[in-house]
Amino acid sequence: MTRTFAVIAILVLAGCGGDNATLPDSETGSQAGAASNTSGSSTGATTTGTGAMGGPNVVREMPGEGTGPLSRLVIYFDYDRSEIRSDFNSMLAAHGEYLATNNGAQVRLEGHADERGSREYNIGLGEQRAQAVRRILLLQGATASQLGTVSYGEERPAMSGSNDEAYSLNRRVELVYQ
Repeated sequence: MTRTFAVIAILVLAGCGGDNATLPDSETGSQAGAASNTSGSSTGATTTGTGAMGGPNVVREMPGEGTGPLSRLVIYFDYDRSEIRSDFNSMLAAHGEYLATNNGAQVRLEGHADERGSREYNIGLGEQRAQAVRRILLLQGATASQLGTVSYGEERPAMSGSNDEAYSLNRRVELVYQ
């Protein structure tokens, strides 16, 4: 009995001695029709280590890379709204966890709107959207010093045009890691 306990203890300790990587686990999922990452601000690094529960090594991605929730850097909004849609919950949770475990990481939240509405209104709406994302990331563990916000309103469209597709791609907040 004591020998069995000793063997189990050795196996447990051997499994816990791995790399204690702090990046969130990858998970599959993507958004149909999502605009591509145009920020160009990724480090190109991935890391491996033990999972959060001391499980087997898993590949962990950096923001903007891979296929998991950290690969997604754009949150889209409904017309004239600044509430976060539920289909972005896992993405924002992953980014919040990444920021919480990587204190040196910083991200700029760039709010955008489509061309409908006045210039001033769209600047305000872009700011409301960026602030909504900021609040969620703070709740997920990011610190205020890691987050910056800016609103471009309608000035930097993801897609030119005056149709539903262009409008839906332009109503967004982009996460730009620095």
